[in-house]
Amino acid sequence: MKTNIILLLFAFVLASSCKEKPSKITKTSDYEIYITNPDNTILSKIEEDYSFWKNKYKETPNQYPYLAKLAAAESKLFTATGNIDYLKKAEENLLEVNKITKYNNAGYLRSLARNYISQHKFKEALNVLEKAKINGENLEGTQKMLFDVHMELGNYEQAKDYLTKVKDLSDFGYLIRLSKWSDYKGDLASAIKYLEKAQTIAESSQLNEIKQWTYTNLADFYGHDGQIENSYNNYLKALQLNPDNAYAKKGIAWIVYAHENNPEEAKRILEKIEKQHQSPDYYLFKAELAEFEGDTVQKNKYFKIYLDSVNNPKYGDMYNVHTSKLLADVNSEKAVELAKIEVQNRPTPMSYDLLAWSYFNTGKKEKALEIIDTFVANKTFEPEAQYHMAKIYKANGKTDKVTALKNELLASSYELGPVTTKQVLKL
Repeated sequence: MKTNIILLLFAFVLASSCKEKPSKITKTSDYEIYITNPDNTILSKIEEDYSFWKNKYKETPNQYPYLAKLAAAESKLFTATGNIDYLKKAEENLLEVNKITKYNNAGYLRSLARNYISQHKFKEALNVLEKAKINGENLEGTQKMLFDVHMELGNYEQAKDYLTKVKDLSDFGYLIRLSKWSDYKGDLASAIKYLEKAQTIAESSQLNEIKQWTYTNLADFYGHDGQIENSYNNYLKALQLNPDNAYAKKGIAWIVYAHENNPEEAKRILEKIEKQHQSPDYYLFKAELAEFEGDTVQKNKYFKIYLDSVNNPKYGDMYNVHTSKLLADVNSEKAVELAKIEVQNRPTPMSYDLLAWSYFNTGKKEKALEIIDTFVANKTFEPEAQYHMAKIYKANGKTDKVTALKNELLASSYELGPVTTKQVLKL
């Protein structure tokens, strides 16, 4: 009884705080220069690099290394712009260069695997990396990528084995993977600790790309841990290195919305990002902002734009998760279909959570419960999965489990966002 009283009091306090403006962390003057900066200098450099290698290969098409350089530039263009055409063109060129070298160059194989990972083609990436492993050149680099892919595929024992093979607490690549493993195990404190050690190495290296990566990933972890100010400062650090870093800008937009309850400013940031970077999930973010403001017409408008965007076949299975969740309420059979594809592609606890959630929304609460108990419970600690579990447990009369999950969910209100937190309070 005491626990229930504490929970109710916490829920009341949280509900009250959602109506007020919390302590402000962000300052428009901190990030305005980055979101309005008209000179996309890093993109210009990438475009110059792309043009250079494109011309070199055109002049001497027998020089296949130029094709690999061209693919690398195309991959960077995709990161900088979000334009899926660049990623697909890079795949095409990497397939060609691997064909020329008879799939016997480990570096080119790893490049192709990275492209496949970006497209969520994890099984294809695994197949390519197995070839690179047999080749043996820079075996440690291949083993690190094999860890990454096995984690995405839910092959955790194999992933752990590869992590053990590359163990070196002074190595950046090992530390970031140890951090990822710690996060998977639900040990966020260790995940942050190892990533902070990786940050020290990154900063001493003076390599801007890995520093950016470290800052944005640390920002994410700090956010999960409730260290919002640290999260914000790390996004700013990433932007200081690359004013065009769309991921960092989106992270700041989330802080403005989820922590400061300022959907208008979050939307303004997103609309600035969209002028330089394409990504269908921006429309989902804007739809949530509209829902938070009670604007159903705008919410549905953004949902439609999102669905039209991901209808592009070049995206393949990259947005199955987002689309399945979106369709859960309006076209649950389609949601189930997409969730099944995701389970087939990457049978992780989160994929099974998606399938359970889809079945739950078709009214098959018992089937959803079976999937949750078998494949999700105690296998992932992601707040979204825990929210789905709580809903499914409640529908199946398992109120004791709902109470325990509700405590954890309320502590994760920042990560879940205000819209979902309102649903948590109703559990």
